[in-house]
Amino acid sequence: MLSELASELLGRCTFPPRGERLACAVSGGADSLALLALAVAAGCEATAYHVDHGIRPGSADEADVVRAGAGRLGAGFVALRVEVAPGPNLEARARQARFAALPSDCATGHTAEDQAETVLLNLLRGAGADGLSGMRPGRRHPILRLRRAETVRLVGSLGLQVVADPSNADPAYRRNRIRQELVPLLADVAGRDVVAVIARQAELLADDVALLDELAAGLDATSAAELTNAPVALARRAVRGWLKEQSSPPYPPDAATVERILAVAHGDAMACEVAGGRRLRRSHGHLILDA
Repeated sequence: MLSELASELLGRCTFPPRGERLACAVSGGADSLALLALAVAAGCEATAYHVDHGIRPGSADEADVVRAGAGRLGAGFVALRVEVAPGPNLEARARQARFAALPSDCATGHTAEDQAETVLLNLLRGAGADGLSGMRPGRRHPILRLRRAETVRLVGSLGLQVVADPSNADPAYRRNRIRQELVPLLADVAGRDVVAVIARQAELLADDVALLDELAAGLDATSAAELTNAPVALARRAVRGWLKEQSSPPYPPDAATVERILAVAHGDAMACEVAGGRRLRRSHGHLILDA
């Protein structure tokens, strides 16, 4: 089902070689359906994985939309269901439950707009170079260089039914306010397409981050002495990398968390709190992260 538009868009995608299996996270929105369509067009043995959180009425029906779309595209389909209890941080907990249910190498339909929003969110969190480098193009994010308007156009050209998620318009979620208010304001101030600018800066920063990672690779982030004696930029890098390894999915810590941990390493504090309610302490010259 390779359309002329799909063929054109594939030139900016990063799908694995033809014939490889590719799990695709498909919510039923235009971006994720375009991901699935392009994976098929790229010759991958694609399977759509749909996760029902059960947190809004009619969510179970969305699986039928994805099943039908996968059938039309000639892709496989797997329906998953997770339970997310009501309460604070619902969006973050639903995201964590979704990633836990999906295959570890599952591709997502994030676009350049998602990249720009992620970078701005991480900037507000103070996540440093890791956060500002955003997501990386590749197998996990194969359509990251495409624009949202292009995924909408592709899905429309294929006649696929699209799920409209009302939570995407809810200003209670910070990402939605960034999408609806901040990005348009920045574009107005800059007088240009800031999504493209931010996405490009993220790719440039990713190269810098890769170099810093290489330089910090030999540093033991659990050793108070090594962190204290290392250049502060490398010490921060080592701590960030270590904390990312301890989280699922990997998530860059904010700057304040990194500084609190370095204070423990330097002996200025005996312990500190980190994201997720976990506690980090120093014992016999080593940093220990308690559950």
